[in-house]
Amino acid sequence: MLTKRIIPCLDVKKGQVVKGIQFKDHRIIGDPIYLAKKYSEDNADELVFYDIYSSVESESVSVDWIDKIAKNINIPFCVAGGIKNVRKAQEVLSMGADKISINTPAIENPKLISELAKTFGSQCVVVGIDSFFDGNNYIVKAKTGSIKSTYDAGKKTVDWIKEVQDRGAGEIVLNCMNRDGVRKGYDIEQLAVTREACKVPLIASGGAGEKSHFKDVFNNSNVDGALAASIFHEDKLTICELKSYLNNEKIEVRI
Repeated sequence: MLTKRIIPCLDVKKGQVVKGIQFKDHRIIGDPIYLAKKYSEDNADELVFYDIYSSVESESVSVDWIDKIAKNINIPFCVAGGIKNVRKAQEVLSMGADKISINTPAIENPKLISELAKTFGSQCVVVGIDSFFDGNNYIVKAKTGSIKSTYDAGKKTVDWIKEVQDRGAGEIVLNCMNRDGVRKGYDIEQLAVTREACKVPLIASGGAGEKSHFKDVFNNSNVDGALAASIFHEDKLTICELKSYLNNEKIEVRI
């Protein structure tokens, strides 16, 4: 059995890690290099960096801090933010990132997924999906780094999951927008539904507020990893403490 992954998420805006609630009202958390070292030393399985400013402003992710991250940690990390072509993906990977993640660029140019997978291999191509429950359906949103830029992508979440994996995505991060930053637990129902459609590794994102939420998401939705931000940024729970708890609950994690 593959071990379940614990993945701190760091939203980067103009060189600082920030955190919001339901993708808005961002506040500064701290320096990305400092936090990356902290989580690496605390036994995180990998890290994900979202350059939310690049995505919103239609710019490419800055590579300045990527090189510094690579030189200061010894765990895999993924970078997202305005990666719109193979050239930019190559630049990010050559600076030390292990994976690249695309979200809005994949929506606006689905062929990009296939191009990246063909060039670098599916194993390092992640597609992030910002999914919102509108009262009737799970739908995909784009440019979610700012409430002003967010728009409806015109896709249902399950349909988009099927398409991106058919195009070569090696992993999917499902950001459940209704739960983002509210700390009431992961959206188990949505994750269970999407898990049925997802044949590649699926990472849960949005809603972690206490250690039992991780147990619940692994036991009830069969995701491969759980991504979280606030609970780690604010020292509500260390990764070592969480892994010890999950191990005691008979959930396979890397200790």
